Amino acid sequence: MDLSIASILTLDGLTNGAIYALLGMGIVLVFTVTRVIFIPQGEFVAYGALTLAIFQTGKTPGTVWLLLILAGVAALMDLVTTWRHSGSAAGGLKAAARTFALPAIICAVSAWAGPRNLPIGVQALLTVFIVTAFGPLVYRVAYQSLAGASSLVLLIVSVGVHFAMTGLGLLFFGAEGFRNPPFWDERMALGPLNVSGQALIIFAMSAALIVLLYLMFERSLYGKALRATAVNRLGARLMGISTQAAGQLTFAMTALIGALSGLLIGPTTTVFYDSGFLIGLKGFVAAVVGGLASYPGALLGALAVGVIESFGSFWASSFKEVIVFTIILPVLLWRSLRSGHSDEEH
Repeated sequence: MDLSIASILTLDGLTNGAIYALLGMGIVLVFTVTRVIFIPQGEFVAYGALTLAIFQTGKTPGTVWLLLILAGVAALMDLVTTWRHSGSAAGGLKAAARTFALPAIICAVSAWAGPRNLPIGVQALLTVFIVTAFGPLVYRVAYQSLAGASSLVLLIVSVGVHFAMTGLGLLFFGAEGFRNPPFWDERMALGPLNVSGQALIIFAMSAALIVLLYLMFERSLYGKALRATAVNRLGARLMGISTQAAGQLTFAMTALIGALSGLLIGPTTTVFYDSGFLIGLKGFVAAVVGGLASYPGALLGALAVGVIESFGSFWASSFKEVIVFTIILPVLLWRSLRSGHSDEEH
């Protein structure tokens, strides 16, 4: 180990940490609004990378058909729910059409564009639209009816959604791994380091999303209204805040973050249908470091996770995952001692 090797490992760690930061932000985002510990965040990453990879082969990605099926299920649920509550079949059909229309348009455009080998920028944009559309539908099908349940019940549902999305990923993508071409192929010398254009894109995109999320939830009235739904759902409804709309918007945002993360990480590593689990867990570690509430804390935790993983792979590559996930233990112990209360006090 010398200075040049340490510099290279640090750069690699910060690059990976920037991706983990995005995932950590997504997990914090979902938890602060809906109280859901969203384990399947990594699946959106895998779906994003694999969808672009299938577009690159000149085929229509399986996520198009999966999105169409999920939209049909969500539309049917809206039809039945609205019909029961209002007693009007016309109202139920309108609700179902609203749910189904946008995903159907995205699927139609993507199915048309798939075999045409469009430029990678257009394929990336279509990928973002496809994966982002999954967010509100996943919330509608799996979480909306359980919005008032305990955090433990929501966690169990998240585990089930994770296994379902992983299995569907195997069905629609197969077991083969894919690696995407970089968006920027240039390499620049920075002292002893050789920085790639893809790394600069990762840093820029991560920084922009982190700043936007922080400003939205800490400075804007709309962001505070979204957070109010997690603190007191009944009070939020009494103040005119739609908790269903807040949940769907939050899941759309976290799916967008996952899609962008998948596009960014695709050129740096081979992605398989189940790769999102480990990637998402590292984002979860970053979110826990931030207390599942702090965006700056999640950012610092993610960068630390990336650097520790990079150096751990150099010194003990067989134990790098163990080293990363062991970080969470002292953090939980420290937060437990700092809280200064026990369950009996409640």
